[in-house]
Amino acid sequence: MAVLYIVGTPIGNLGDITMRALETLRFVDVVAAEDTRHTLELLTHFEIRKPMISCRAQNEEAAAQKIIDLLKKGQNVAYASDAGTPGISDPGSVLAYNVRQAGFGVVPIPGACAFAALASVAGPGGKTLVFEGFLSPSPGKRRKRLRELLEEKKAFVLYESPFRIVKLLTDIADIEGSRRVVVGRELTKMHEEIVDGPAAEVCQNFASRQSIKGEFAVFVAGISGKERSSDDE
Repeated sequence: MAVLYIVGTPIGNLGDITMRALETLRFVDVVAAEDTRHTLELLTHFEIRKPMISCRAQNEEAAAQKIIDLLKKGQNVAYASDAGTPGISDPGSVLAYNVRQAGFGVVPIPGACAFAALASVAGPGGKTLVFEGFLSPSPGKRRKRLRELLEEKKAFVLYESPFRIVKLLTDIADIEGSRRVVVGRELTKMHEEIVDGPAAEVCQNFASRQSIKGEFAVFVAGISGKERSSDDE
C-alpha cells in the first residue's frame, strides 16, 4: 500500500537535511509542497527531479484529496513545507489526518525544527515547555495571550516575524520585564544570533537597532516553585 511521508527540511542551512529525507525524496513518486518553487530549489540543489503538487494552508483540504487519489493509484508521496517540520506552525496537520482517515500510512521523516533548535541551546526553563508558535497580530489579543502564558509560569516558545518582534518583546517586557527570554534569529543560517537576558534588556537590544531582518524564535523561561515562593514573599 502506498504511503505519505511527512519530511522535515532545513530551516536555513542545507547541510541539516538528513540522509533519510534525501532517500525518501528520491524514492517517492510525487513531492507535495507548501510552496513548489521553494521546494523545487531544495530538490534541484540535491539533483532530485520529481513531479510536484501544491499543498498550502489555503488549499490543504482539496490538496489532501488529490494526494489521497494518488495514494489510491499506488503512488508514494512526500510532503515538505517551506522549512522545518510540517505541522509545526506550517501546513501538514490536516493532510496527515485526512490521509490516515482514508486508510493510508503516514510516516514521519524527522528533521530540523526552529522550536527544537532554540530549546536545545536556551538553557534551563523548567520541566514543562509549551509550544505556542505565532501569536495573533492583533495587539489586544497578543497581550491577552501573553499574560495567560506568563501567569502559567511555564516555559514557552513563540515564533515571530522581523516586523513584529519588537512589539512582541515590548509586550513581554511590559508585563514581566524580569522574565528571562532567549531570542534566536536566523537559526542555522550565516547570520545566526542568540540573545539571552531579562525581557526588558533583550527588548531594548532589538528596539535600538536601525533595522531588523530574519525569522525569530523566542524562548521564555518558566519560573520554578522556589522562584514562585520568593516572588510571593
